[in-house]
Amino acid sequence: MSSTWGNNIKLSLFGESHGKGIGVVLDGLPSGFEPDFDLVNLQMQRRAPGKNVTSTPRKEKDAFEIISGLFHGKTTGTPLCCLIRNEDTRSEDYEKTRHLMRPGHADYTGHVRYNGFNDFRGGGHFSGRLTAPLVFAGSIAMQILMKRNIFVGSHILDIFGITDQLFDPSSLNHEVFQSLSQKEFCTLDEAAGFRMKEAIIHAKSLKDSVGGIIETAILNTPAGLGDPFFDSVESKLSSMMFSIPAVKGIEFGSGFDLAHMKGSESNDAFRISNGKVGTLTNHNGGILGGISNGMPIVFKTVIKPTPSIGKMQKSIELTSLNDTEIEVVGRHDPCIVPRALPVTEAAASLVILDIILEKEGSLYG
Repeated sequence: MSSTWGNNIKLSLFGESHGKGIGVVLDGLPSGFEPDFDLVNLQMQRRAPGKNVTSTPRKEKDAFEIISGLFHGKTTGTPLCCLIRNEDTRSEDYEKTRHLMRPGHADYTGHVRYNGFNDFRGGGHFSGRLTAPLVFAGSIAMQILMKRNIFVGSHILDIFGITDQLFDPSSLNHEVFQSLSQKEFCTLDEAAGFRMKEAIIHAKSLKDSVGGIIETAILNTPAGLGDPFFDSVESKLSSMMFSIPAVKGIEFGSGFDLAHMKGSESNDAFRISNGKVGTLTNHNGGILGGISNGMPIVFKTVIKPTPSIGKMQKSIELTSLNDTEIEVVGRHDPCIVPRALPVTEAAASLVILDIILEKEGSLYG
């Protein structure tokens, strides 16, 4: 199994959902960088479970320990290692169903791929729990980008067909992102957010779950990042986004709506504004030919409904190879979308930082 990513900034995730701990090793950071761990903790707490009725009751502080790579508060240039200990585990919840394959989970595929030696408790290494160290790594990358005036933010665009308003590229700024990140439920339209929460709570009362869509934007990305074809900005962002458990789709700019447009409508006309090149619209999401054009990079990710639900479902029992039924027990999110926002932001930050290094060769410029 390889859980390593990156060409210039490299990260490696380790641990399992119900093991002693989880963590990340982040390699390629410059020496002398002083991370603001208050900002790191803010991002970690946005993702942490057990905060409200729309998330899992599992309570993890997601307190992180720096094992290496930091001296006197600054990066040494050697690998930065972060450990997050698991505290609120109930592994016994999974013993009764260890041979029953939970629908929508990696139980069966993981069993086949690793010959039955995979840790099945809470999904093991396949669990969304592993997004906690990903957020840690991404929040470090995010701070480096902020020093270059590059900002990443997101909001809940859709939950179970209830929609928020889209980002308006003409009015997007860092203050909008800051305001969203401080909300318990990150929508631009408060009324839409209220209806979304009602839908989540209703699904929970039925022992069910719902999914949704996250819209993410990256501001002030310089033009000229990325390469055509295999190393395009879309390719790299998509690859990283699909590493997040529950992500099942992605689109850039107007995405699938482009299929219903004419070229005269979908083309983003160029203009000069304050001596800088820009476009009048942003249907292509800030990327042309796989390369950033200086406009906000905008993309949407589809998050599937949480597969762990209390409803009785059809399944199989692997030891007997018989059809059966399963009622999943344990503590699970009725909707993973709200907690996935900081994960998409962290993942996007890592990708953009890696692409910048690809072009510049060094963070020192």
